Amino acid sequence: MSAAPAAFADRRVPLVARAAGALARAPLHAALLFIGAVWLVPTIGLLVTSFRDRDDIHSNGWWTALADHRFTLDTYIHVLTSRGTTDSLAQNFLNSLIITIPSTILPVLLASLAAYAFAWISFRGRDWLFLTLVALLIVPMQMTFVPVLQLFNVVHLTGNFVGIWIAHTAYGLPFAIYLLQSSFAGLPRSLIEAARIDGSSELRTFWQIVLPLSVPGIASLAIFQFLWVWNDLLVALIYLQSPNLQPMTVGVVNLLTTYGTEWDLLSAAAFLTMAIPLIVFFSLQRYFVSGLLAGSVKS
Repeated sequence: MSAAPAAFADRRVPLVARAAGALARAPLHAALLFIGAVWLVPTIGLLVTSFRDRDDIHSNGWWTALADHRFTLDTYIHVLTSRGTTDSLAQNFLNSLIITIPSTILPVLLASLAAYAFAWISFRGRDWLFLTLVALLIVPMQMTFVPVLQLFNVVHLTGNFVGIWIAHTAYGLPFAIYLLQSSFAGLPRSLIEAARIDGSSELRTFWQIVLPLSVPGIASLAIFQFLWVWNDLLVALIYLQSPNLQPMTVGVVNLLTTYGTEWDLLSAAAFLTMAIPLIVFFSLQRYFVSGLLAGSVKS
């Protein structure tokens, strides 16, 4: 008879402890929720404004739309048919995708191969070469524009997307290799040595063991690279001489110049520019924190 009450009491203790822990953490969670809500206010305001009529935007604040529910898609239709640097901003949007996707895949792929070599392949001068590569992180990108642009003009790479793919890949490689080398070096040495004992080639070890185990680090790098390239304005202005090849960021700047007081068009264009990075980030955000911590704890 005494065993049942004792077992019930044992079950109650963890429940009480968890409840006490939840109450203790409640102020911290409330503070984090408040900070997150405040951080999201500009984005929510931009989204609401982008669906409002022009007259409503100029007459009252965006928060009033939450009560009167007067929304329209005309602004987005107008934006997508307005001239940016091409015939329409829709073409600028497509150019951004054409620029960003290869400029994300190429550096991630090349950095993965290089990081594996720096982490697990011994060769002469490896440490000095890696230090040199890391030192490139402190070189201002703006210092390279003139010589690289002159080289691109010689080989005719400024009139197509190939030039900006190469530029974004080169600018992103030092950080990408540095990040992935830390991730790859944190993998258990026993796995790599076991694969080599079994006769696996370095390339096979890389594709079948290292890459599957390093998905969080690669995903976090892909997020960084995608966001940087998508939001880039300066490199696009320098290396894309043809207006028909320029991305959404340049098109929105041109829209700002043309429609300086048309806040309805600017808000819709700005949210279109934000939409793809938001989708990418929230799709891969579960890998983000674990990818940033890759290599911080050795197993």
